[in-house]
Amino acid sequence: MKQVTRMLASLAVVALMLGAGPATAQAPQPAEARKPPPDLVLRGDAKCTRCHNEEDDPRLLSIGKTRHGVNADRRTPTCTTCHGESENHINKPAGAKERPKPDRIFARNNETTPAEAQNGACLICHRGGSRVHWQGSGHSRSQLACASCHSVHAARDQVLVKATQAGVCFTCHQDKRADIFRFSTHPLRTGWMTCSSCHAPHGSATEPNLIRNTVNETCYTCHADKRGPFLWEHPPVRENCAECHNPHGANNPAMLKVRGPFLCQQCHIATQHPSTLYSGSNLPPNLAADKMLGQQCANCHSKVHGSNHPSGARFTR
Repeated sequence: MKQVTRMLASLAVVALMLGAGPATAQAPQPAEARKPPPDLVLRGDAKCTRCHNEEDDPRLLSIGKTRHGVNADRRTPTCTTCHGESENHINKPAGAKERPKPDRIFARNNETTPAEAQNGACLICHRGGSRVHWQGSGHSRSQLACASCHSVHAARDQVLVKATQAGVCFTCHQDKRADIFRFSTHPLRTGWMTCSSCHAPHGSATEPNLIRNTVNETCYTCHADKRGPFLWEHPPVRENCAECHNPHGANNPAMLKVRGPFLCQQCHIATQHPSTLYSGSNLPPNLAADKMLGQQCANCHSKVHGSNHPSGARFTR
């Protein structure tokens, strides 16, 4: 009888424990519930995506649509690779009024993280190639950060899209923005060309960051017909195309700095051809071969970039 009583008492205790609710006992949780939260975009980003989600502005998780979000590539970084471990940012210290910023913040003119520190995180992977001349380049000397031009988290980095690249460059180079709206320009507004068609934004061996060693070599990448070699060469043409042309745009045809014949007369003094522009209504009675008829030297001297004509260095047809 005593054994039966003890058994009934034990069953009563167990029943009370089961029915007491979470205050006294809890049912064991399944193993799946104890697993850490999964990574959403990058390996190891669970510690960040517990707060940052698709509703962030800017859209931080859009990095999964870029080359920085390719999980199949071992070189793909994670959040802390670029932003640092940022322990105080992840775990807000007790007593702190605001959550501290990450160790590295990527933004233009950021006082928390200098441009050199921002670029150092990028150059860990993006070293060499077209960036071999970055140190000492004009953009580097101006303390520009990579994030001043690039949007790493954006699905489409605007500086890498032909139609929008010039707009990013014009943020600083506003004088060049005015040039491309002149009468004669390169086709930047249509997207057929970009600033990087002529310039190497990460630096080059030239002061204006040209993609070739000289202005002429850069121009010849498209204007190969002006390269020559010619039997008779025009010295200023061989020296620098920018002697006569403004490559970013001008209000004269062919992007000339000055309209003819005044452009030619900057070098060619009027000893044989008078400086006066003659036309059919004001021709003098003693018209001779040394009178200039019409409004352009190029009416007769059409081969100004060089000529193989047997008449010599007159650059005629």
